[in-house]
Amino acid sequence: MKEIIAILQMNAMNRTKRALAEAGITSMTAKEALGNGSGIIDNAILNGAEEGFEEAIDLLGKRPRLYPKRVMFIVVPDNLKELVVKTIIKANRVSVSGCGKIFVLPMLEAIRIRTGEDSDKVLDEA
Repeated sequence: MKEIIAILQMNAMNRTKRALAEAGITSMTAKEALGNGSGIIDNAILNGAEEGFEEAIDLLGKRPRLYPKRVMFIVVPDNLKELVVKTIIKANRVSVSGCGKIFVLPMLEAIRIRTGEDSDKVLDEA
């Protein structure tokens, strides 16, 4: 089993869910988060603002350093990992930085609370 964690822009959530559903992946968990990637703020400007340079502070404006994001958690059998990753990339790739990130981790165990079933039996399969 694999756990796929996708950090996405807030406005990408519906199209990502729709794309995953069309690919047969319907089970997921999502939550709101705050984050900042390297492509959103010029680090030289941020460093200047931290040092107190007024010009850099003005360039940053009143925006917070952390931006609203959405984090999706999807656990799938090993054979569906590639499908999920490709689907998320296709639904979120744009020509500018800030599309998001995908992390793939091994999932050692899963147990369905209601029945006590374990392993891949608890996962929805496409």
